Amino acid sequence: MVRVVSLVPSLTEAVAATLPGVLAGVTDWCTHPADTGAVRIGGTKNPAVDRIVALAPDLVIANEEENRAPDLDALRTAGVEVLVTEVRTVPQAFRELDRVLTACGAQARPGWLDEAEAAWADLPEAPAPTTAVVPVWRRPWMVLGRDTFAGDVLARLGVRHLYAGHPDRYPRVPLAELVAAAPDLVVLPDEPYRFTAGDGPEAFPGLPCALVSGRHLTWYGPSLAEAPRVLGGALRAAHR
Repeated sequence: MVRVVSLVPSLTEAVAATLPGVLAGVTDWCTHPADTGAVRIGGTKNPAVDRIVALAPDLVIANEEENRAPDLDALRTAGVEVLVTEVRTVPQAFRELDRVLTACGAQARPGWLDEAEAAWADLPEAPAPTTAVVPVWRRPWMVLGRDTFAGDVLARLGVRHLYAGHPDRYPRVPLAELVAAAPDLVVLPDEPYRFTAGDGPEAFPGLPCALVSGRHLTWYGPSLAEAPRVLGGALRAAHR
């Protein structure tokens, strides 16, 4: 059996659902499933390289956005094989999941991946696009910009976020500018910043706000199968 260390929460969930017992190490942010039985090796941005090397993994799985190049280089220097994913769209997520699971030892495509791909292929026809701003952090305010997986997810659900053409992928934008943009909707995920009913909507008086699951908006794994339903319901409820 291949020994794998995952530095990406969504990939941790994908591998755990497909290949139980393969994960030797996971990050502190890997919350699904709650208990993988694997060693915690630090955060996605500050993994304990020495602890990972000590686990003697056959493979470390990472992501070019979530993990830092110096950490991945240090692992390679220590003789550890590292597979790095790049995911900017939903179709790309399916291709990368196939690649990761095969590298981790999967002999066949898991059923949940087929279900997820079918869920995104069978979307109902979207109504007229809803405009939105999508904060991902506050203090300072940061929003989705160009070329992001979450942006592609929203676009497929009929939501056009207003900073999709910004030069930066996660631009800092003053709150006054976000409010003045007068979007149809403000989409507030619960990660990476944990927006809640009492922390976020009050900054956008008079604008409808959708509190959404960050796992369904930003993760690529088993949650993709239910993401269209979960996210679609939250978006529709806020924009009535």
